[in-house]
Amino acid sequence: MISFDEWRARSPYYDETHEAVAQSVRRFMAAEVLPHIDQWEADGELPRELHRKAAAAGILGLGYPEEFGGHSAGFDIFHNLTQSEEIAAAGAGGLGASLMTHGIGLPPILALGSEEMKRRIAPEVLSGDKIISLAITEPSGGSDVAALKTRAERVGNKYVVNGQKMFITSGMRADYMTVAVRTGGPGMGGISLMLIETDRPGVSRTRLDKMGWRCSDTAAVYFQDVEVPPDNLIGPENAGFPGVMRNFNGERLGMAHGCCAMARVALKEAVDWAVQRETFGKRLAQHQSIRIKLADCARQIAATQAWVDLCAWQVREGRGLPADVAMLKVQATRMLEHVAREAAQVLGGASYITGSKVERIYREVRVNAIGGGSEEIMLDLAGRQLGFG
Repeated sequence: MISFDEWRARSPYYDETHEAVAQSVRRFMAAEVLPHIDQWEADGELPRELHRKAAAAGILGLGYPEEFGGHSAGFDIFHNLTQSEEIAAAGAGGLGASLMTHGIGLPPILALGSEEMKRRIAPEVLSGDKIISLAITEPSGGSDVAALKTRAERVGNKYVVNGQKMFITSGMRADYMTVAVRTGGPGMGGISLMLIETDRPGVSRTRLDKMGWRCSDTAAVYFQDVEVPPDNLIGPENAGFPGVMRNFNGERLGMAHGCCAMARVALKEAVDWAVQRETFGKRLAQHQSIRIKLADCARQIAATQAWVDLCAWQVREGRGLPADVAMLKVQATRMLEHVAREAAQVLGGASYITGSKVERIYREVRVNAIGGGSEEIMLDLAGRQLGFG
């Protein structure tokens, strides 16, 4: 019988410190998340108090500078992957997306923001008192960041922002948004990153209902003559595009690992069902066709996990290539799609009932295949970086 995370004990990238992180997060999940996740899925959002509890448990601050309330000494990227895997064990992708939304909203500030901005924003976010999101995608396009239209015009001693962002994770609850705006001419050279507080006059939001990630609040965000001080620029004016791209690489690696974790959840559900369910006088798992399905799922998960760990090691050692991460994301999302389908086949009608982890994971396949860069965009990006055209 397989267990959810026994594979780490056989990996050269993980040791007892990673297992300690896993056990800590698992206790938090058992006490604070698992009894409530179905209700949060129905509510369409996480309670804000969960962020504070996660901060107190050391989850929000893992890998962030100690000076801002994080804890990074002795931790590496594999500790973060371990943590995200244990969060994914709930079988609800929206949990990690929304609880850990600072993982895409805060890094641009820490990498490019002023010291004053870091001291003002990071401690509040890492303590769970404030929520920050990333606002890049627009109604007219998502992956084509260089074509974004939200504009920030310099008027005297302020910027005036007008435009719209779409599909923003934690968009309804966010106190801060790291927003990509156009401050210059067309193309990537005219893009800046800007911190916008959501209580500023002219900011409004509309909730979006979704196929999956239902416990993650997602919003369309509107900026109408929103006045923002120049001190809210994250990095130099018209130099925001590299920051956006650098952020994407970390997001895509995290999504790939999340796909592996969700696939393991689906496979475990299928195996547990197969060893209990009886058909035609014997357990489902005793049918050769079912064993082949399950073994093939395990094969694809193991192969994808090996690539995730290799890319993570390359990032840690400063040898990462965006093309590798882009191709990995495609591999991971297609693997998850296959495993979710096969798990649903094994469970049969039980996988179609709301509340089943497999039902939830099956609905969330598409957001992984599209969010963070669609499969087509990822493969085209990789092809161009590898010199194929």
